Amino acid sequence: MSEEGISTGKFSRSASFGMAATKIGLKHLGRKGKNSLKGPENDADRRADQDRYEAEIGKILFQALNQLKGTALKASQILSLEVDFLPKGVRAELAKACHQVTPLNKALVHKVFRQAFQTSPHDLFETFEDTAFAAASLGQVHRARLADGSDVAVKIQYPGIAASIKSDITLLDRLLSILSSTTDLIPDRKVIRIILTEIEHQLAREVDYHQEAAHVQWFRDNLSLAGVILPATYPDHSSERVLTMQYLDGLHLDDWLATDPDQASRDHFSQLLFDLFLKSFFDLGCIHADPHPGNFLFMADGELGLIDFGCVKNVDPGFAAQQADFYNLLIRHQSQPDPQKLHELYFTMGLIDEDLDLQSFQDKLQPYLQGMQAWCIEPFQTPRFDFTQKTPVPVLDTHEARQAMKFLKGMPRDLLYFDRTYHGLVHMLKKIGGRVVTENPWIGPDLGSESAK
Repeated sequence: MSEEGISTGKFSRSASFGMAATKIGLKHLGRKGKNSLKGPENDADRRADQDRYEAEIGKILFQALNQLKGTALKASQILSLEVDFLPKGVRAELAKACHQVTPLNKALVHKVFRQAFQTSPHDLFETFEDTAFAAASLGQVHRARLADGSDVAVKIQYPGIAASIKSDITLLDRLLSILSSTTDLIPDRKVIRIILTEIEHQLAREVDYHQEAAHVQWFRDNLSLAGVILPATYPDHSSERVLTMQYLDGLHLDDWLATDPDQASRDHFSQLLFDLFLKSFFDLGCIHADPHPGNFLFMADGELGLIDFGCVKNVDPGFAAQQADFYNLLIRHQSQPDPQKLHELYFTMGLIDEDLDLQSFQDKLQPYLQGMQAWCIEPFQTPRFDFTQKTPVPVLDTHEARQAMKFLKGMPRDLLYFDRTYHGLVHMLKKIGGRVVTENPWIGPDLGSESAK
């Protein structure tokens, strides 16, 4: 990161993406030439070659995004979670955005405070640590103490972040469109546009710390779930680009797992995470929609700290009831197939066009969907589920994904956030190895479509 923060110059940022586009094109041409010269391969060799190719393309994408930092790097992190959009090898490279961030130097930190408060952080706080203890794509966090002795975490946004959002998304759109047209790795432009539009909306919300403080306070006022802790905020020590919150003492997921917690602790925290998701979605109509493990703290007294409220999604009550209907129908469909009802619900949810008749839905689309459908409902088919036994998420190869996309109309915004958050939750629960009581009032084998209304 430069001394002045995020570079917002269109030329320099466009040049980085242009170079990446050229590398992708050359990589694709090289692979085509290589494949035309060599003889037939067995399945293992073909898969190994595909894995190498995906990783190489992922490296090119990540290098371009990492060079630009800021919103481009955050976009990399979000894209790494899109299992329906990018293949595993590409996502693995983009996931590095979660770990490779260069923090601001002391002079720039003080500059941010002078612009926001007309004073230095050492004058605003009783004590302030100039070295950040955490750094992410959009900002970094410092330890500090208020005059009353309260320990706080101070999140500081990197300069230039907000100004780069729109241009970075436009450039990323062009780059992914080139990737779609010159390789067989991602679906067509329709999917790209849906995903990137939501990333742009998400980033615009995440750079407004006043809004994030309001999100934290809303959850503190409305979420009543024993064992889940939300930090207090301090408006007098916050601004649009600086957010001061109560310091919560806990470990992030990987650090907590490194302590080798016993099974009871794994079950306890897994239950909290599971209940938090369902209660937020169905009871509160609002979810903490950034499923990154770094947004959770595993605390010594068994409490779960919930931090980083930049990405929060309000859920339409009708969609919540519809989603319960959908999951319950999928559960019943396993033993009592009802293709007509499933077809109707896909249309009602805005996923397919009305001209896709029932027979075409069954023959041409449902074969591509049934693997993911079974994966989604798996934990809800028994009153208690051991997430160490969770099956891997099914991923269509690019040809299959392109075939399916011919019949899908689009992705409703609420569903996009629900799926991303649910997938992130399942990933964490599998990593923790928790056994969870999944029986609930909304989704289950004994619940009909009326139960969610």
